[in-house]
Amino acid sequence: MNIDTMAFTPGAALAGGLLIGLAAAIFVLFNGRIAGISGILGGLIKPRRGDIGWRLAFIGGLVGAPVIYSLFWRLPDIHIEANPATLIIAGLIVGVGTRIGSGCTSGHGVCGISRLSPRSIAATLTFMAMGFITVFLVRHL
Repeated sequence: MNIDTMAFTPGAALAGGLLIGLAAAIFVLFNGRIAGISGILGGLIKPRRGDIGWRLAFIGGLVGAPVIYSLFWRLPDIHIEANPATLIIAGLIVGVGTRIGSGCTSGHGVCGISRLSPRSIAATLTFMAMGFITVFLVRHL
């Protein structure tokens, strides 16, 4: 096993985690909603009157933030080893999983655990376990 010590950035990870937590807290305080990406995006598929603007703004911020960042700093290099078909299949499986689990890692993992929701804790443990199992199966078997 080779560990890339240059990629070990606890300061950046801590800052990113704090910003995600702060954004989720501000979102729930001012909007009264959980910052669960799958639910926000899913609400655009079957929109309700008066419910589209904030959803588009949220998704636009997720997409636009890296674009704005790239105007001032260099984006990290991305290396994806999987082929496009694998990525599409994996994305569909994750999408089905978020529907079955009634949410994604942002809703359950960030917002649900911080509210000490037993359902979110169970869901996040399941997400993590399935991720570990999938990596083990793909990389070692």
